[in-house]
Amino acid sequence: MTPVDAVLTELWRPGPELVTLVLTLATVDLVLVLAVVRLVMTARTRDDDEDPRRPGAGHGGRCVRGSRWAGAVGGRMGDEDEVRARVCLTAVGPPSDPWLGTMVAEHGAGAVWSALVSGGPPPGAPPFGGELPGSLWLRWQRWSARSRKADPDRLLDASAEAGVRFVAPGDPEWPGRLDELPGGRLCYGLWVRGRGDLRNLCLRAVSVVGARAATSYGLHVASELSYDLAGRSFTIVSGGALGIDGAAHRAANAVGGTVVVLACGLDVDYPSAHSALFSDVAGKGVLVSEWPVGRTPRGPDFLVRNRLIAALTPGTVVVEAGRRSGALNTAAHAIELNRALMAVPGPVTSAMSVGCHRLFREGKAVCVTRADEVVEQIVPLGEAEPEEPGPLRVPAELDQGTAEVLAAVTHKGLGPATVARKCDQDLPDAMRSLGLLAAAGLVERCEAGWRRPARGPRMPPV
Repeated sequence: MTPVDAVLTELWRPGPELVTLVLTLATVDLVLVLAVVRLVMTARTRDDDEDPRRPGAGHGGRCVRGSRWAGAVGGRMGDEDEVRARVCLTAVGPPSDPWLGTMVAEHGAGAVWSALVSGGPPPGAPPFGGELPGSLWLRWQRWSARSRKADPDRLLDASAEAGVRFVAPGDPEWPGRLDELPGGRLCYGLWVRGRGDLRNLCLRAVSVVGARAATSYGLHVASELSYDLAGRSFTIVSGGALGIDGAAHRAANAVGGTVVVLACGLDVDYPSAHSALFSDVAGKGVLVSEWPVGRTPRGPDFLVRNRLIAALTPGTVVVEAGRRSGALNTAAHAIELNRALMAVPGPVTSAMSVGCHRLFREGKAVCVTRADEVVEQIVPLGEAEPEEPGPLRVPAELDQGTAEVLAAVTHKGLGPATVARKCDQDLPDAMRSLGLLAAAGLVERCEAGWRRPARGPRMPPV
């Protein structure tokens, strides 16, 4: 061994100092690697948050997760971005705007929302300064500025605190008749509050509308008509206003469910005089709106809301309407949507019946005076009417839980989850009881879920 080799061997001989040095260097390397990984992940997260294609990006928007989103699209998680866009559009884009609605119908809510957040031109439009009128560009820029402040997660959180859920097209609770709205007047989505199922409630429904400054005659007719129709398992849909609307909701809610279509956020009781009524409705039926929580009503919003009242049902009844009543606006939407339009005659001396009489004179509405005549107009020829419910007799051999399920099922039909909720039972227990009742012929399957048979074996006396 040469002298040099001896020196090198002595320098590299393992010892406590060398071991300490090696461990220190390894620790430093590991820390550096972890720091680099953290920087890369932070950069990716920032890029995702700044991506204008994601609704809610750039203002704390979170990646879509959780059951609230699955519920909003019926569990189809692939549609999350589309639903996020629709949630935000309810806060940014005016409902029933012809230009914006047509864009959503043609390109999808997600594409429209991405364009708004990015600040670029609308989908399918020329670049800025192109052929679009300046007024449209100004509207688009105004919506684009609002879009940067909209956060779908915050909207859903605030809504959940108020007991409000979001229902989008394609959701199991979405009422299919709204798909018949023309592209320029489509509905981005609905905010819903209440224990009822909106789609099931609207399967068999009638719209009843009329004047706010109703006469005693009009209030009486609206109450009688709505009560009788609800007794025949029809849901009454109206706008929650004073006068005819309120009378119709109260009468229907005494028998079955009712749907209140509002022109404001569902945490705003408007009119305030109907605060107690709205609470009662939420117990069995639903309140719906195109506007998110916190939105107060504005004049034009009521006319925009009226198209939903007409679209949700196959027929609309105008009980009273003055010469310029908003109920005539609802009637016009019903005609446009090819819905049955009916009206109630009134005294020729009453200013509150002028609108109804004009509908008759112009051949736009059918004269109705009682529930039977309304049913004739909206139930297809040959479709059997359900028997009158009558007093429910529960067979003695049923256990208490099954008897409660039987009592909860209606002629109109309810979903199993709704039945379980009404009985305060777990869903599996309610399903077991429904199976036993179906085997006994006491309930049957229907489009809405489960119902008492319209005709069939009568329940034996106790």
